[in-house]
Amino acid sequence: MKTITVATKVNGGIDKIWECWTNPEHIVNWNFAIPEWHCPKASNDLEVGKSFNYRMEAKDGSMGFDYEGTYTKMEPRSSIAYVLEDGRKVSINFTKVGDTVSIVETFEVEDINTLEQQQQGWQAILDNFKKYVESN
Repeated sequence: MKTITVATKVNGGIDKIWECWTNPEHIVNWNFAIPEWHCPKASNDLEVGKSFNYRMEAKDGSMGFDYEGTYTKMEPRSSIAYVLEDGRKVSINFTKVGDTVSIVETFEVEDINTLEQQQQGWQAILDNFKKYVESN
């Protein structure tokens, strides 16, 4: 299966970055690709075999979906892997680099959106995460 990788470097400590990435209280503030969308609710059970669910919706209520999966790997402050509801695999690695944390996210592509749309969407969410962490 073809994969795409997106990445960023976030200024801040690994504890804060991990908390913002995994705590639903924070997830709802950054988990969307464009300003016209939002993440009104999120749940997250951070254990292998457990699951997460992030509701992503257009702010005007015209459309939305549940982004959900089951964890297959969990190494706190280091790496996460999960399988989405449709069977695609995702991995995320967090690496401390000086005063920053490098986040590298690799995901198996789906066949609905173009590769460019998928890369841009996932990168936009990662960029929102960086912006959220660095402004709080």
